[in-house]
Amino acid sequence: MALSLAPRRASRQRSGQSHRNHVLGEPSLRDQAASATETVTLVLDEDSPLPETAADVADLAARLREHVSRLGNLTPPGEATLLRAQQLCSGSFPDGHMPSRIHLIRLAEAVQELITVVRTHAAAPKPARRRRWWQPRTNVLRGSVFALAFACVVLAASLPRT
Repeated sequence: MALSLAPRRASRQRSGQSHRNHVLGEPSLRDQAASATETVTLVLDEDSPLPETAADVADLAARLREHVSRLGNLTPPGEATLLRAQQLCSGSFPDGHMPSRIHLIRLAEAVQELITVVRTHAAAPKPARRRRWWQPRTNVLRGSVFALAFACVVLAASLPRT
């Protein structure tokens, strides 16, 4: 049984926020991680069939490289896992049946580690933000000073002179 490697975008349903992000060209972290996990499962799962042709292996490797580049944007800079995954992606793809499969498995393991790093980085607590007070614009301040000065002039003009 051969498993189709074609992307399955039409069969996926998206919720409101992720749909808006997808329409705007900004896939959410959840979409990125789910897509990468699906590709990694195709390679590393015991029940998934092995890629039969060199074209299948090349297609899976290209998909994994794309996941590394997308997940790399979501990781903290200088992360060792990201550097290792990028190093695997930048190397040439080996020729031969076994070396290409081994390289594919190493690449999938690197992407799996990268997914873990991205999820833990996204789940890390954000520092508490201090409350910022409203700061009026310059024209608001000028108008307020003018209104106060005008009120003082009117008040001074309405007082009787002695």
